[in-house]
Amino acid sequence: MARESKKALGGRTAKIIAILKREYPDARTRLVHSNALELLIGTILAAQCTDDRVNIVTRDLFRKYRTAADWAAIPQDVLEREIRPTGFFRNKARSIRGAAARIVEVYGGQVPDTMEDLLTLPGVARKTANCVLGGTMGKSEGIVVDTHMIRVSGRLRLTRQTDPVKIERDLMEIVPRKHWTSFSHQVLFHGRAICVARKPKCGLCPLNKLCPSAFKCG
Repeated sequence: MARESKKALGGRTAKIIAILKREYPDARTRLVHSNALELLIGTILAAQCTDDRVNIVTRDLFRKYRTAADWAAIPQDVLEREIRPTGFFRNKARSIRGAAARIVEVYGGQVPDTMEDLLTLPGVARKTANCVLGGTMGKSEGIVVDTHMIRVSGRLRLTRQTDPVKIERDLMEIVPRKHWTSFSHQVLFHGRAICVARKPKCGLCPLNKLCPSAFKCG
């Protein structure tokens, strides 16, 4: 298929954004949290795990551990045991304890509010940083590229890249900054509800007339 001109891609992207906004007006993270620290920890735990399972695990943990100092002080084996249901619990426990320790030691116990500083925390890459900045600080520094964004943006031919960093760069060029946070959530919802990995529901998809992959997947 011939490559789309930049102007045509921009116009199609604008239509996609408008439809997603209409279909998912209240889309936001499903991770239950009350502050930036809780969302940071929940996002780390959500890697390769469902939000629902993470919420079950954090329901008690967030009552027990309230500050970064609390999380940094948890022995590795204890935290591993408490977060085991989320999978990859050893690495996640190390990341959480390391991030919490740095927040205490370098940032006075407060989750940093810039992309640059968040990326210095163990276990935090752009995806997690974007979730925290957009979800609790009202800052749009980028677009969350998770498995749903990779799949949906690829099928829509908004990018031809497969590397998350390059995908985000492509999307940031065609999605207006004011939509970065909402677009991230709306694509996630769409990926869960319609543009699923196997047998996407193209017949029900409000984007099918704008999608080069419609009725060709699954």
